[in-house]
Amino acid sequence: MTKHKCGWCVGDDLYEAYHDKEWGVPVYDDETIFEFLILETFQAGLSWITILRKRANFHDALDQFDYKKIAQYNQEKVDALLDNAGIIRNKLKIKATITNAQSFIKIQDEFGSFSKYIWAFVDGKPIKNKLKNHKDALANTTISNALSTDLKKRGFKFVGPTVMYAHMQATGMVNDHEVGCFRYCEV
Repeated sequence: MTKHKCGWCVGDDLYEAYHDKEWGVPVYDDETIFEFLILETFQAGLSWITILRKRANFHDALDQFDYKKIAQYNQEKVDALLDNAGIIRNKLKIKATITNAQSFIKIQDEFGSFSKYIWAFVDGKPIKNKLKNHKDALANTTISNALSTDLKKRGFKFVGPTVMYAHMQATGMVNDHEVGCFRYCEV
């Protein structure tokens, strides 16, 4: 018997694997939070499956999402990324990635970790919604709006309320698995 899964992932092996193993699992380590933040940045205006299909390429092109290295990227590296057909070659998003890495480090310095900073928006524990259908999920919330506003004040780019809500879903700050999904109670 097959397990019920959220409707958004069904029918694509890569989507299903991501759903089954990663999506909605609470993430507290800064390295993984940064990776998802950057992937969400590149996803803005595109489908998540496009980003998943290019994830390994992003991993290689962006020094395994090492924010300390990314914060030091120069124009030569920007040009190399713009020539890399394996990633999304958007100059604004590439430059935002560098800016976001620099701002990420500043937040770490201020709060001790980025994880402490971002999880404070949900009082340190996941919000557990009760969606019957994935189509009922919100695009953004007052929390994602507040997070977006604060990140923008701190210099981040491509972190609108919808992008930040997707980030919250991906990193388990909010559980938006359908209540009938086998992952709902697991995460």
